[in-house]
Amino acid sequence: MDNLSYLSGENAEYIDSLYKAYKEDPHAVEFGWQKFFEGFDFGRSASDSTVASQAPEHFFKEVNVLNLIDGYRNRGHLFTKTNPVRERRKHLPTLALENFGLSEADLDTVFNSGVEIGIGAAKLRDIVAFLEQTYCGSIGAQYKYVRTPEVLTWIEDKMESSRNTAKFSIEEKRRILKKLNEAVSFENFLGTKFLGQKRFSLEGAEALIPALDSVIEKGADLGIKEFVIGMAHRGRLNVLANIMQKTYKDIFAEFEGKGYSATSPFGGDVKYHLGYSTDVTTNQGKNVHLSLCPNPSHLETVNGVVEGMTRSKIDFKYGGDDSLIAPILIHGDASIAGQGIVYEVIQMAGLDGYKTGGTIHLVINNQIGFTTNYKDARTSTYCTDIAKVTLSPVFHVNGDDVEALVYAINLAMEYRMRYKNDVFIDILCYRRFGHNEADEPKFTQPLLYKAIEQHANPRDIYIKQLIGEGALEASMAKEMEKEFRGILQQRLNEAKELVSTYQDVKFGGAWAEMRLASAKDFETSPDTSVDKDTLLSIANKISTLPKDRKFFKKIEKLFDERNKMATATHIFDWAMAEQLAYGTLLTEGKRVRLSGQDVERGTFSHRHAVLTLEDQEEEYIPLAHLSPDQGSFDIYNSHLSEYGVLGFEYGYAMANPNALTIWEAQFGDFFNGAQIVVDQYIASAETKWQRENGLVMLLPHGYEGQGPEHSSARIERFMELCADYNMQVTNCTTPANFFHALRRQFARDFRKPLVVFTPKSLLRHPACVSKLEEFTEGRFHEVITDTNVTATEVTRVLFCSGKIYYELLEKQRNDQIKNVAIVRVEQLYPLPIEQMEAAYASYKNAKEAIWVQEEPENMGAWPFLLRKLRKTIFSNIEVISRKESSSTASGFAKQHADQQAYILAKAFEMPVTEKEQKIAKKSVSKIYNVD
Repeated sequence: MDNLSYLSGENAEYIDSLYKAYKEDPHAVEFGWQKFFEGFDFGRSASDSTVASQAPEHFFKEVNVLNLIDGYRNRGHLFTKTNPVRERRKHLPTLALENFGLSEADLDTVFNSGVEIGIGAAKLRDIVAFLEQTYCGSIGAQYKYVRTPEVLTWIEDKMESSRNTAKFSIEEKRRILKKLNEAVSFENFLGTKFLGQKRFSLEGAEALIPALDSVIEKGADLGIKEFVIGMAHRGRLNVLANIMQKTYKDIFAEFEGKGYSATSPFGGDVKYHLGYSTDVTTNQGKNVHLSLCPNPSHLETVNGVVEGMTRSKIDFKYGGDDSLIAPILIHGDASIAGQGIVYEVIQMAGLDGYKTGGTIHLVINNQIGFTTNYKDARTSTYCTDIAKVTLSPVFHVNGDDVEALVYAINLAMEYRMRYKNDVFIDILCYRRFGHNEADEPKFTQPLLYKAIEQHANPRDIYIKQLIGEGALEASMAKEMEKEFRGILQQRLNEAKELVSTYQDVKFGGAWAEMRLASAKDFETSPDTSVDKDTLLSIANKISTLPKDRKFFKKIEKLFDERNKMATATHIFDWAMAEQLAYGTLLTEGKRVRLSGQDVERGTFSHRHAVLTLEDQEEEYIPLAHLSPDQGSFDIYNSHLSEYGVLGFEYGYAMANPNALTIWEAQFGDFFNGAQIVVDQYIASAETKWQRENGLVMLLPHGYEGQGPEHSSARIERFMELCADYNMQVTNCTTPANFFHALRRQFARDFRKPLVVFTPKSLLRHPACVSKLEEFTEGRFHEVITDTNVTATEVTRVLFCSGKIYYELLEKQRNDQIKNVAIVRVEQLYPLPIEQMEAAYASYKNAKEAIWVQEEPENMGAWPFLLRKLRKTIFSNIEVISRKESSSTASGFAKQHADQQAYILAKAFEMPVTEKEQKIAKKSVSKIYNVD
């Protein structure tokens, strides 16, 4: 560090000029000089006995002391006593006096610079002691990258006014000890009573429990009514028991295997993945609701889900007030540094569509990832360096100093409530055992675990501290432990007497009116029609632009065409059908939320739900101007994230069933960046955790010669996940059926995820339209039969889904083929087998059934259908498709056209001619090219 040796007596004139400038305008000089001159003026007003000589040498040393203070504020966190079991890495330059142009000879000199830290003119040794205690003790504060002076000042005032040292009453200390004892004793009890069973213990990080207990108390005092918590498996059982108040008996019963029922339709999950919700009462008598979100083993996946749940509750439950609820995310050191989902979710923190008023991040930093040493787990200095992205302060805390941790998390809570920004607590601790209790950590970290074996647990360390302070007697500590273990033993005895703890699912809270679905619910869809006058009124409103605003000419033309649909033709395309679905739900008072990349305009320039005025940045949203008492229409272009945003929207729908929550992929196959959310939540949450969800996924799909990455939404991946009526998968061919599919989400008293493979070229296909009566009469049609043929003449029945239908239809019409019927399977899951059989049976002379798809034989719906239809009348069904392939589609437009033409010719058993080539090429030209 520069020791400012360039400053000497010869610079006195320069300093004098700075001082004159400061007296005229303090902001005319740099911040450091501002602070120096503030102290200088203060010192000059004091008596000579307390102020050192104003000779030039001392003058410069005052500046050096200010630099020393700034050095501690900036880099003190590198030299803290925060690691309980390892020596800290060495960082250069240090905070030694010599690096700031000072020496031990200056320790008894009084410097006015002490004003900067609130202690007035003081000896250098007192200034250093103050800085060491504040910035280099059990808490390391990393915050100087924050760009707002007011925030910096607030943080520094908070820390320096208390010297970053907790001051708790005897009662508060005993509360901390009580929670710490519960945490330690609970882990010890599980380890002795359920030897060998996985529990992913919290041992080494037990201070987390009093910290969570305290932040709930602090948050409640500041007005928080609810916390939504997300965490991985480590320490989850301890949090469930000692924070969420899940009974010890129920947890022990799970260890005993009492939660299983042979008659239950649910597969369940391991106990350290389960969620829980409860109401607690704080010491001050305030009620707080706590929700712990269920989480798979995929570390950090839960982050987006928690943020989405929190935002949903802000919107529905708290009227948009994010000061009444707060998310808490508990990370591991390896996962927060290594998992990209963390970055995706953190980038949401300030975005209008996703912000939740600030998240409290806690890191259980046990300095190891399974077997990987922390030096191999990241390049950054700290695992929390991602906090700099959102300019969020970080407090690194010694996990053995429970009071420091409680102090830090209370400070974090205050910061969150004041500035509505994320804040991080990095708990430096250790993992007493291996990754799980059966793992041997000495294989890879023998020296570390030798030290851990000899290291006292946080409770025993705190008891020793309290006894030393005279705040606790040794006998009281022993009695506390004995009494709590007695309670645990009693609950274990009760758990062993239970036959089963299984209970039928009962939804509560926002879900109280919902129920579980049965197979019968999917035999036919409910009525989702809309009154003609209502529909046309909405259509007119959403297609009429206000006269007092100036819009882009192409937008005016587009809306004129839409208005003709509403007022003249009464024939609606896909984009209008979609917005009519939203509009009708909104007028019924329902909330509609749509997010994803470019959804406001639509990837293919088809939606235009949000319009930007031509001559200014003002936006106009037609769907927000239907009626005064309509539901809220929330539409947001997301940042370029799939994993994080899909998780967020799933969480939003998970918290409340009363919104149509939609995530749209830019192209369908881009969802695979969020495959973990699909696998671990969307497909399996109801089976594992008995949690329903009504999320809608819109995945653009269709083969138009756009290449491997813009053709397939990977239908086969969803089909292989379908079972237990866990979701609905559709590939609609008409705008009206899409309209009904969306409205159907609200027409039943249960919720299921809906996956819709949406079109691209069909958005502008002249035949892909629906008449008014298709909206005002009826429901969603799982199967649509062929009305273009005479049933008795049909000898071959083609079953298909999605865009390929229109190419088959054109071929059928052009060649006047009367003996081949085309039946559309609009819903792929739950598969409407009975409706398919009825459709086939209506063609009494049919000799063969064939499935036609654009996708390669090993993809699309075919592999699923082959399995599901083998015991039906379709046991001999054949397939016409592209040949099996390791890639979804060809990157060559000519090859695509040749393959498409072959499918069309094969479907009707005719040779490939120029007609088929032309039909195939049409779809290529219809798509809006975006890459």
